[in-house]
Amino acid sequence: MLELKKLVSKALEKELKVHGFSGEQILEMLEAPPSKELGDIAFPVFKLAPIYKKAPVEIAKELAAKIQPGKEITKVMPAGPYVNFFVDQSFLGKKTLEDVFGKNFGESTANKGKKIVLEYSQPNTNKPLHVGHLRNNALGMAISNLLELTGAKVTKVDLFNDRGIHICQSMLAYKKWGNNSNPEKEGLKSDHFVGKFYVLYHKMEKELPELKEELTEMLQNWEKGDKETLVLWKKMNAWAENGFLETYKEFGSEFDHRFKESEFFRQAQPIIELGVKKGVFVKDEENSVICDLEGFGLGKKTILRADGTSVYVTQDLALAKIKFDKFRFDRSVYVVASEQNTYFKQLFKILELLGFAWSSKLFHLSYGLVNLREGKLKSREGKIIDADNLIKDVKELARKEIVSRFPGLPEKEVEKRAREICLAAIKFYMLKTDAVKDTLFEPDKTVSFEGDTGPYLQYTYARAKSIERKAKSAKKSKEQTAFSEEENAVLALISRFPEIVSASAEGFSTHTLANYLLELASSFNSFYHKQRVISDQNEFYPQRLELVKATAVVLKKGLNALNINVLEEM
Repeated sequence: MLELKKLVSKALEKELKVHGFSGEQILEMLEAPPSKELGDIAFPVFKLAPIYKKAPVEIAKELAAKIQPGKEITKVMPAGPYVNFFVDQSFLGKKTLEDVFGKNFGESTANKGKKIVLEYSQPNTNKPLHVGHLRNNALGMAISNLLELTGAKVTKVDLFNDRGIHICQSMLAYKKWGNNSNPEKEGLKSDHFVGKFYVLYHKMEKELPELKEELTEMLQNWEKGDKETLVLWKKMNAWAENGFLETYKEFGSEFDHRFKESEFFRQAQPIIELGVKKGVFVKDEENSVICDLEGFGLGKKTILRADGTSVYVTQDLALAKIKFDKFRFDRSVYVVASEQNTYFKQLFKILELLGFAWSSKLFHLSYGLVNLREGKLKSREGKIIDADNLIKDVKELARKEIVSRFPGLPEKEVEKRAREICLAAIKFYMLKTDAVKDTLFEPDKTVSFEGDTGPYLQYTYARAKSIERKAKSAKKSKEQTAFSEEENAVLALISRFPEIVSASAEGFSTHTLANYLLELASSFNSFYHKQRVISDQNEFYPQRLELVKATAVVLKKGLNALNINVLEEM
């Protein structure tokens, strides 16, 4: 697509250089039309209005009339405020096949040199990861990969929320009713063991309201450094953290740095003092430290409780500054569910009021909730799909699908394929929908080898690789065919891959790439069914085989960008 844009840019430069537009400037302005009926490349003329002193529609007509079609650019036409260019499909096809096998196809320099901190996952150490965390982790890894493809240096950060009143809930329940048990004795994964006491606390709180007072006392003891409290805290946190790391490894989540709230939350004190000095923070009638954001439509935000204990925002104020001091980022992205939209508006506004210039570089990547058929997830009631059991269940669904399709496959191979298909199923399901939208998770619908699923894309890739393998034992056909309609459709989609990657990275929109891959797979399968790649005489058509190989390259690059592995055989 880049070479194609250069071709169009060169044609436009002849007319626009007199007005001071360079080839590079024109190149940056070129776009892909929304449909093939409007051509292959579009040039918006809005920036020419001050020069031509005419309406954009009139400028497009005038400019289009001046550019003569030729062998490679076959048609030039105005379409509203755009000049649209049609390129010879044979030329476009050959150029695309040349480009796709280049080492850096799909990469760009749009974010070259930019340092981006991407914070995702952020579990509380009082319960196991659940299906919502899987959407968070899937988004985090995919966005990181996409940004790196555009040249950014991404630092992937995790945050363990390992202290506070909510952590004390599981601790207090264990202290009262745990009987010195442990995960091994009960045969539970360690984070699931901790989560059991979190649910137990909320059950018992309804019967014993006085637990709230004990809870506050435990938090105060922790902040005072009480030895007995800290011993219990360290033991339960270790159980939770070890469980998280196991799940991360299984799901393919990776991090460059991990923060723990307990290690830095006291560093918020200088920020609180700064806020008080500037009048950004004040004490309310209950003696809590607050930030009044009513004037910004964001209410009042508690910074410190009246008893002096901290809250979430206390540590987030500290962590935001720590991240900037440590990484000197150009952008800091928080991948957090939409339930916290108001919270992040408050956090960013507070940092702005405190005078931190880098607060303008903070961005909340909000994503919708993952719901069950039964309704919203409720961790306190134990009404969740925890991540480990979900992965286990989907893997079993994948296993059944594999065994039914390929009876007699060795068990080791079944296990390998089941794992990769399972992860593809879950991740793609989480990524194919616009992140801002809530999604209903239905495990049985994710593992189908047909339809808009991750396994369907893996299956299409495996089919392409199978054709490649068969072609190795076939003879090369002497017949050279022109590109058919189906081939041109696949080629047109392949040529768009670099700009799809760039658009997905720029908009933090994994669904853009995910749905593009589905469109490519559908177009490829249509081509495959209508056009023979290997004849009945066991001869392969070189041009069509190149298209098969090119499709496989793009499917693999695209799925890998979404942190999904391909399978050479399904």
